[in-house]
Amino acid sequence: EGAHRRLPHQGRAPGPRGLRARVPPAVARLVGGAGQAGPAPAIGAALLATLLTPAGAVLALGLIDPWLALALLAGAPALALLLRAFARASSDCVAAYLRAQGDIAARLTEAIGGARTIAAAHTADRETVRILEPLPELARQGHRMWRVQGRASAGAVALAPLLQIAVLATAGVFLLQHKLSVGELLAASRYVVLATGVGVLVGDIAGLTRARAAGRRLGEALDAPVVAYGRAELAAGPPAHSGSQLPSREGHLEFRGVTVRHAGRTVLDRVDLAVPAGATLAVVGASGAGKSVLAALAGRLADPDEGVVLLDGTPLPDLGRAALRRAIGYAFERPALLGDTLADTIALGPAPRARDDIVRAARAAHADGFVRRLPRGYDTPCVDAPLSGGEAQRLGLARAFAHGGRLLVLDDALSSLDVLTEREIATALLGHAPGTARLVVAHRATTAARVDAVAWLDGGRIRALGPHARLWAEPEYRAVFAAEEDGDDGDDGDGGGGEQA
Repeated sequence: EGAHRRLPHQGRAPGPRGLRARVPPAVARLVGGAGQAGPAPAIGAALLATLLTPAGAVLALGLIDPWLALALLAGAPALALLLRAFARASSDCVAAYLRAQGDIAARLTEAIGGARTIAAAHTADRETVRILEPLPELARQGHRMWRVQGRASAGAVALAPLLQIAVLATAGVFLLQHKLSVGELLAASRYVVLATGVGVLVGDIAGLTRARAAGRRLGEALDAPVVAYGRAELAAGPPAHSGSQLPSREGHLEFRGVTVRHAGRTVLDRVDLAVPAGATLAVVGASGAGKSVLAALAGRLADPDEGVVLLDGTPLPDLGRAALRRAIGYAFERPALLGDTLADTIALGPAPRARDDIVRAARAAHADGFVRRLPRGYDTPCVDAPLSGGEAQRLGLARAFAHGGRLLVLDDALSSLDVLTEREIATALLGHAPGTARLVVAHRATTAARVDAVAWLDGGRIRALGPHARLWAEPEYRAVFAAEEDGDDGDDGDGGGGEQA
């Protein structure tokens, strides 16, 4: 339930300080952590029930003779220390195991999201090594968990007979002294077996330890600070900048000295870049150059570690969340089709949209044709729509077109389209909302050739900025697109092979 409440916050807030808390790993931790921590109450109840049996047996021994209970309890500190040491060691190795497991999951999520770029750059083998780098640590901690539990079980098995012998020896002495009857001796022998049945405790403690470790990781995600929007929000006052507080319709995007670091690597290094109002800038570069990071910063899906991103002269953190989302539209490689129907998923945004607006946006994105061919057209439920990757991308573009804004960011949003459709949509994009600035992560030379300017990212820096025709004279610039073409698997997305969220 806590994870369910937290998902909206995780989805709308950029990670604190750059990309250190990107949304997919955060959501994976919430969902996975909730599943692993959920059984904790049931395990705790089972542990309590397990403890009732030994406690009742000790009480029964005390009723037979207090000295029998004391003989058993004399060994209780040793048992308690054994279980405590097991709980601590188990907690440490389970936490390390979950960290390694989460690290692999996060790397795999990143790789899946950039699968086309990885294929284009021919870095699949290197990426596989990177994803599996934590695997030895995962195996080491898994083996360590088995060893810890094995030692605890062995210790409990060795200690239990010693406690039984101590109680039976005491009972035997009392029998010789005629303080106990044979029946009481027999009863004591049964009760002491129940009192020393601690083997089940080890398993219950192990399960509770795993659940608590998962709960702590879940708590780290739940306790992540909520990103504040606007100076007034920082002061706990009313929401900052409404849309009217931005300058009158312009759409000028600017990066000033932007630096982003992630996993010990500088992804973007002191980037200075401007996209004038009404202009279209394509961002190109090899895999890992920082293209998608730059696109994420443009709409404050992430914050830079250094520098500032401004829209019409206003730093993005100074904008209220509603104003920010009204001003900036996004289209992604794998858009999430949210809403009951296809019309709902196009209309999804900060403001409602009429059916005519939805249809116009779908036509601009070349989605109207395939939508109308569906049995229920725009009223087709999203879950029942047999969409390819290219069709899903067109719906994402239609959603971005429907809501407009001062800035439109396309993060690899044309990758699953065939060349002809991509050219037609590029034409619609350049002619759509002439007062809107557009930032396009481009992988095809045909797209770069149609925009006003190209920012060539290389190693996290702007290597060159200018028209595509001028940059084309550089062999290394041409090689960026050659790598993309060599890595293209030929799937235009309309044959059902594309990816979609």
